[in-house]
Amino acid sequence: MTNPSGDKRKDRAAEVANTFEWLITAFVLAFVFRAFVMEAFRIPTGSMADTLLGAHFRLRCSQCAYKYNYGLGNFNVQRDVIPQEDLRPKPSRCPSCGYLQSTGGAMRASNGDRILVLKCIYQFFQPKQWDVVVFKNPLDPSENYIKRLIGRPGERVDIIDGDIYINGQISRKPRQVQDELWMPVYNNDYQPARPTEPAFNRHTWQQPFRNIEGSGWVTFDANNPTVFRLDSPEDRINTLAYDTSAGNDFRATYAYDDTSDYDILPYCSDLMMRFWCRSNGGNGRVGIFLSKYETTYRAWVDFGGEMTIARVLGGQENVLARESISVPAGDKPVMLKFANVDHMLIFEFGSQKISCDLKREPNDAGPRKTDIPPQAGIFGAGKLWLSHIALFRDIHYTDKSPHSNSFARATEGNPLTLGQDQFFVLGDNSPRSEDGRWWDRPGKGNYGRTYPEGIVPREYLVGKALFVYWPAGFRPFARSRFAVIPNIGQMRLIYGGSDRIE
Repeated sequence: MTNPSGDKRKDRAAEVANTFEWLITAFVLAFVFRAFVMEAFRIPTGSMADTLLGAHFRLRCSQCAYKYNYGLGNFNVQRDVIPQEDLRPKPSRCPSCGYLQSTGGAMRASNGDRILVLKCIYQFFQPKQWDVVVFKNPLDPSENYIKRLIGRPGERVDIIDGDIYINGQISRKPRQVQDELWMPVYNNDYQPARPTEPAFNRHTWQQPFRNIEGSGWVTFDANNPTVFRLDSPEDRINTLAYDTSAGNDFRATYAYDDTSDYDILPYCSDLMMRFWCRSNGGNGRVGIFLSKYETTYRAWVDFGGEMTIARVLGGQENVLARESISVPAGDKPVMLKFANVDHMLIFEFGSQKISCDLKREPNDAGPRKTDIPPQAGIFGAGKLWLSHIALFRDIHYTDKSPHSNSFARATEGNPLTLGQDQFFVLGDNSPRSEDGRWWDRPGKGNYGRTYPEGIVPREYLVGKALFVYWPAGFRPFARSRFAVIPNIGQMRLIYGGSDRIE
């Protein structure tokens, strides 16, 4: 005769054993996944700002309301530690209107971005230039670092006037990487509330876009100063020039960093300007000019149906590219964008685009005179309305320490040639990144082995940064210690190298 209660106990024991078996399997799979497939990391410092943020303050300009981030690098806090007490940030400068502001009180810092890193990908695929990589710090392999991969085995790397050259040719960034790396110089949509205060780049605020003599651009009205309009004969060019004595200049500054080094940082002459334009449908013209060294590049649209890029040097204008286009009917605003970046001129009018390759050697963009600040502006003729005007600069890799006279590794006259299984990395926040330019002693390996200064060995590559899954979070209450609500709108892919030629 069977014992039903005994059978039930055996069944329950089997169910418990089966549950434990599944739990153990799940834990093993989770550990395997973390060790070999994907792992989460937190960004501890601002060396990759603004691409990836370490512990920072989220600020809004008290004048123009432009939002920006300010790092913790100027405080005496331990790396990887988020202070739990309130701190008082030093005065910071708005990257748009130039207002030097103090927070007026202590603030709680926000955590760094949390990211997902695809591990072991480099066991199957070669690392690509411009990938954002996690690697073991060669000077202290117990630490993980994150930087952008610049040089690969067998390549000679030079940093020349902020650009990367590989084997003597300028290296161009993929489109998505470039879009991430544009930094604001001025955005006309953000107007100051109290312009008479003398704290905008050490003076009262003035509109930095100014008419040159004889030009007739005016703001739309007192209540809408963000829109410029023009009403002139169609054969008379009127010019709005950006005045750096009034607005932010073109130095390679970062709102994320302390302002003490701003005046000694180099000029960045890779620029981009964009705005939306509306015309009355006549045969007028609208365009943008950007200068680099002693050369000015002009790009314009003739509303009769043509886009043009030209170079002006020594008073002589030479057309570099010209195409017929279709001009949208009516007075619908169309975006105009012109960029001079990595020896490429790219001009966009709505969905239509023309470009010009200035070639890739260091002097192909003209004799390099880096002490000449660049210029930018807008020109046009006819009846025009311009809105959403903004000016940006490219990332600029610095080749000299702002705190000493020492020059960095992999610079002009001091190139770095990489050997087998050797890589070179840089941080996007170039003035404040301790990267391969500055490592001053050989890397540490196993069994007393060392690696050359400035390089990351292949075996120290951990993986490729893939996704920001938890951007610096919000606190549910003003005095809350922890930021437990993720900033969902800032979740994003981390773009890297591409095989596609832009």
